[in-house]
This record gives sequence, structure tokens and C-alpha cells, in this order.
Amino acid sequence: MGLSSFLLVFSLLFTSLWSFSLLYLAWLFLDWDTPNRGGRRSKWMKNWTVWKHLRDYYPIKLVKTVELPPDRNYVFGSHPHGIMCTGTFCNFSTESTGFSQKFPGLRSSLVALDGLFHLPIYRDYLMSSGMCSVSRHSLDFILSQRRRGQAVVIMIGGAHESLYALSGEHRVILQNRKGFVRLALRHGASLVPVYSFGENDIYRIKVFAKDSWQYLCQSIIKKYLGFAPCIFWGRSLFSANSWGLLPFPAPITTVVGRPILVPQSLLPTDEEVDHYHMLYMKALEQLFEEHKESYGVPASTHLIIM
Repeated sequence: MGLSSFLLVFSLLFTSLWSFSLLYLAWLFLDWDTPNRGGRRSKWMKNWTVWKHLRDYYPIKLVKTVELPPDRNYVFGSHPHGIMCTGTFCNFSTESTGFSQKFPGLRSSLVALDGLFHLPIYRDYLMSSGMCSVSRHSLDFILSQRRRGQAVVIMIGGAHESLYALSGEHRVILQNRKGFVRLALRHGASLVPVYSFGENDIYRIKVFAKDSWQYLCQSIIKKYLGFAPCIFWGRSLFSANSWGLLPFPAPITTVVGRPILVPQSLLPTDEEVDHYHMLYMKALEQLFEEHKESYGVPASTHLIIM
């Protein structure tokens, strides 16, 4: 969709509608920094009826385990990334599962790669659902707002984690991801572990061995472009037994865990970061173990943190 919107704006420059593209590009220049300044959400877009159909297709559910007081800010760490972050998007960028009713007073902001907000038209679509850039400037801006109750939602494993989105497996990239902890310390925001059971079950992927040339290509592209290309497939529109890009209708349940209170430290030390990072990993493991059997994960299966 992002590439299509770019090609549309570019191609219109060579038609009789060139003035529309020119006006939009002028607007884009003036609006360039908006994704780093809280975005531009639309209540209508977040409540769009199509999101309810998306919710019901899988279905997708949001589970609250404890109250999250709106008198403080939060950094939600969401796992796993999966192929499309479907559960995270549906639960935190739309109102189809009732985020505002379950967590009154909180304002969720799902953050994504900064490069996505450089794509004409697509960037406006992302921002309308409440999404913002994952850049440091953007995160600091959101958590520095006078209004409390800001909930920044970060896909901690990032696009690289999509390479491990095997159905029935639960692997998250977290061992060396500490920037979100440093962010929480700088702003005194509570850390909240979030896990989406079933996220890895809606597509099938081809996994390459780490010593293969295919995996090397994936790693190089991820390093320079920020995303990890992978071979994945779902079902066709007309048959569940045929290949296609329509996701399999597997239930996705996103469980929001208990907050970890984090003191403010404008210049956090490595020791502070490591301490709260360890607490977060333990909290995520505990969240997974407490809820896995309720959402179809065998008791013998455990979360693997890489």
C-alpha cells in the first residue's frame, strides 16, 4: 500500500491532474515533521466499521489483567511482531476491541519505522489511526506532554522478529533490546509487557538456516532498509486449502500485563537500564506462563527470549 501511494502521487505528475500532486507535495513539505510531534489521529478512522470486521475475522481480543491509572505514562512493549503486527494494530490503533473503554484515560500511540512516514498518502493513513514515528524525537515528544495517560506502544522485536514468526512457536527478540527501557527511565514511565497469543499463527513462513545465503540477504536488507523481507503465505480468497495472501482466521488474544513502576532518571546508568530490563524480561515470561494455556498454548511450550 505504501509503494502504491507513492507511485500514484508520482504518476499523477505526468497527467492532466499534475496540480493535485503538486499541491499534495507542497503540503507534505509543510507537514513533514508531524509524525514526530504526536501525529494527527482521527476519531472517525479509529472507529471505522471495517476494523470491527477485521476483529471478527480472526477473531481478535484485548485482555486487561490490572487497572492502569491514567495519572502516569506508560511504555507498552508488544510481542511478538509476527508478519503484520495484526493484533497490536487492531487493539491499539483502532477502537474495535474497546481500548478506551478498558483503559479509560489512556491515549495509545503505536509507533512504527520512521521511513513509513515518508511515503505520500500512506503516512496520512497511518497517522489517522494514531500511529507515530518510532524515532527518539517522536517518543520524547509524546511522553513529555502535559497530559498524562500517554501509552506508547513499541514492537520491541522489530521487523527482524518476523523472520521467527513460526506457527506454534514463541520466540521474541529482547535480550539486547534496551532502548525502550532507557526511554522509560528518562521519562519515569511505567513499563508494561504485552503479549499477543496467536499472532504467529495467521501466516506460514519459510525459515532459512542462519548459514544460508538467503538468510544473509535478509539480514543485509534489514540492516540498510529497516525491514526484513520474508517469504510468507496464507490462504486464498476462495479456499483454505489453496495458497494466497489472505491470513488464516486464527484467534489472536492480546494480553496487557502488570505495570513495572520506573523512577525518572534523566541520565540513566547502564546498571539502572540492565536492572529494569531484567525485571521486564521476567514480567514478560510470567505473563506468558500465566496465560498460555488459556489461549491454546501447550503447558510444555515456553517463551524463548533471543
